[in-house]
Amino acid sequence: MNRLIQDVKFALRQLRKAPGFTLTAILTLALGIGANAAIFTLVHAVLLKNLPVIDPKTLVRVGDTDDCCVNGGTPDKNDYSIFAYELYTHLRDNTPEFEHLAAMQAGIGYGSITARSGRTDALPKASRGEMVSGNYFQVFDLKPYVGRLLVPSDDVMGAPMGVVMSYQTWQRDYASDPSIVGSTFTLNTYPVTILGITPPGFYGDRMTDTPPDFYIPMSMEPIMGPAHPTSLLHRRGANWLYLLGRVKPGTDVPQLQAKMSASLRNYLAQIELYQKKGQEKNLAQSHVVLTPGGAGIENMQQEFGTGLRLLISISALVLLIACANIANLVLVRGMARRAETSIRMALGAQRTRLILQMLTESVVLSCIGGLVGLIVAFVGTRLLLTMAFPDATNLPIHASPSLPVLGFAFGISLLTGLIFGIAPAWVTSHSEPAEALRGSNRSTKDHSGWLQRSLVILQAALSLVLLVGAGLLAKSLNKLENQDFGVETEDRVVAHFSPENAGYKPEQLQGLYDRIEQGLHGLPGLERVALSLYTPLEGNNWGEGVFLQGRPEPRVGDEIGASWLRVGPEFFDIVGHRILRGRGITIHDTATSTPVVVVNQTFVKKFFPKGEDPIGAHFGISGMESAGDFEIIGVVSDVKYVDVRRPVRAMYFRPLLQVAHTKPEDDIRSLYAGAIMLQTKGTIEGLESQMRRTLANIDPNLTITRYNTFSGQIRGQFNQDRLIARLTLMFGVLALVLASVGLYGVTAYSVARRTPEIGVRMALGANRWSVVGMVLREAMLQAGIGLAIGIPVAWMSARFVQSQLYNVGGHDTVVLAMAVAVLAFAACAAGLIPAQRAASTDPVKALRTE
Repeated sequence: MNRLIQDVKFALRQLRKAPGFTLTAILTLALGIGANAAIFTLVHAVLLKNLPVIDPKTLVRVGDTDDCCVNGGTPDKNDYSIFAYELYTHLRDNTPEFEHLAAMQAGIGYGSITARSGRTDALPKASRGEMVSGNYFQVFDLKPYVGRLLVPSDDVMGAPMGVVMSYQTWQRDYASDPSIVGSTFTLNTYPVTILGITPPGFYGDRMTDTPPDFYIPMSMEPIMGPAHPTSLLHRRGANWLYLLGRVKPGTDVPQLQAKMSASLRNYLAQIELYQKKGQEKNLAQSHVVLTPGGAGIENMQQEFGTGLRLLISISALVLLIACANIANLVLVRGMARRAETSIRMALGAQRTRLILQMLTESVVLSCIGGLVGLIVAFVGTRLLLTMAFPDATNLPIHASPSLPVLGFAFGISLLTGLIFGIAPAWVTSHSEPAEALRGSNRSTKDHSGWLQRSLVILQAALSLVLLVGAGLLAKSLNKLENQDFGVETEDRVVAHFSPENAGYKPEQLQGLYDRIEQGLHGLPGLERVALSLYTPLEGNNWGEGVFLQGRPEPRVGDEIGASWLRVGPEFFDIVGHRILRGRGITIHDTATSTPVVVVNQTFVKKFFPKGEDPIGAHFGISGMESAGDFEIIGVVSDVKYVDVRRPVRAMYFRPLLQVAHTKPEDDIRSLYAGAIMLQTKGTIEGLESQMRRTLANIDPNLTITRYNTFSGQIRGQFNQDRLIARLTLMFGVLALVLASVGLYGVTAYSVARRTPEIGVRMALGANRWSVVGMVLREAMLQAGIGLAIGIPVAWMSARFVQSQLYNVGGHDTVVLAMAVAVLAFAACAAGLIPAQRAASTDPVKALRTE
């Protein structure tokens, strides 16, 4: 220990004597370690962190996909990950291997609940509510912070209406007021009692940027909904729940999975859907997959996992390049200290002692860089969170370093110190004392040259890999953002609201919609107003199977799905749909008129492939008995609504309040508009406030849950792609700079050592340009070897980013050529400076040094 303390003190003295070297090395390491620590913060929080509950290892999720939010029909590959309430109770009651098996709402969005406290001056607030089963908190074995949590007796019909508030909501919105517990709130116009507050740190059953504000018993779903017939709780064909449970000790999970799959098939055999002809194969293949539930429902993990793994790999390459750079600096410094090392060895110092001392200096240097890197990590994490989750209201990821992040930074600091220190220490300590004491300029043997050049070649190769990756992702992002969505975004605004949360019944909607349109049309500067169920590229989609009149009944496996949307009369003009044939939706298409639809071009190509005239054709969505429900009256141009990476879906548009003749009760939930689209005559200051006042004047319970420009809503679809592309580009530029600095340092060191030789050459008649060419050839040779290695490596590595690319091949020759050109130019610039310095050598002064 005493020797270690002595070595640390000696290392600090040596670093203090070389402030330029120390500052350069610390900054380089801080950038490399800080970038890795920042990205590790996200990786740890999203991919590696368990829920903050007791014994998360015993939690099991029933399902393995992020299906959302209300699904019907048979799932993809007959893999059930989202369930109807009745199916949940069947599995719960027939699976005693679970201590508790809880259900929770799959689709929960901001604004799903409108909450108002009991205070006289309280205003309605858009909040996030999650329907959960009564044993939800028992699964997690949680204790309340204040009051009590839900229990099974709260989740039965007729029980007093009570909910649980999250600790974060209690703290953020109500200043941790203890009187909140036991008080009466209004949720969606219904009075409820706040039973208790969740423990601090608990953010629900999944990682999300907007955790629930309220946990609501599932038995309240029919009450909170618009009407009993549309209640999801009582619909056997509506899958809308995730399942998460805690298994009993000693449970064999594979056997439990087989048992639950059999139980699932027994239940499905009683469902009308699976009793139809041709469904035998789907029934036989229906199954569940049990997955670890310690991290909860891993929707965010599936969404961000590939991108985060890519970023941590890229940042590791940057750190490796930084280590190579510092290794070169340490090696040059070590060679400059050869005389000192040789004297110590001549006086009897052990070689292993010198190596350990040099390694200690490297590790001390890297630890200092790691400490500075924590500052970089803190700033970088805040920037990453802002870029990745710009609309987050209560993201359970914090920029301040946690113990795992501190441990990661410390571990990576030690590792980098060893990586960049061990080779230079070995080379420097193996110089011959007698030769070194003769004078460095007269030495005939250089143990460091091959290592320095190898490190530069490594930097060049890795830099090319990062530049190619950055180029591919930047090109992909450019194509994503600038594709033709088919929409008009200039002077367009989108505001979301919820008449359902405000307590409106279906028969009241016509009057409400008329008042909203009239009120908004009265605002100065507004040109058009349209209500709709949802809007393009907001992350929502409704879809059903289409049954055409006069066609044979579709067979099992036929692709008959289409998305659909309810819209107001001015919707097509605001969004940018062009009427290609027939007519659009008008004010005359009311609740009492004949049900009509307008379809897009893709719908026509899919369902009328032989060029038949779609105008006047009829179809339905509830089977062949409904095939005459809707008449096609028009065709509009295609617009992307759902996925920016996939082709336009077949789609049809319905008037706001028309219902199908067959099973009209299934249509009731869709009558509730969720968005208002506006077209303005230029920018209107304070438009959001004016809209809020207009809605509040109509009904105080009406509130805007989200407000955005149409272009801003579309840009939000690329947050993850933009984050990955920008960070990769930043890392690529950093790698290029480090590689250029490394090449410059090695070339400058080589020129300094060869000063006498260059002086002799110039004394014998060598001109300036021949000296420049000689030095540049050596520099470009190293860069060329790096390129020769980097090109096939980059070509092979492209497959790791292929899943992140849009309309860009992993083997894009243009991107590769540009990356090669940039790296070659940087290498030329890095070699040109010492080459010009060499060409300016005074032969007389150079020869005097001998």
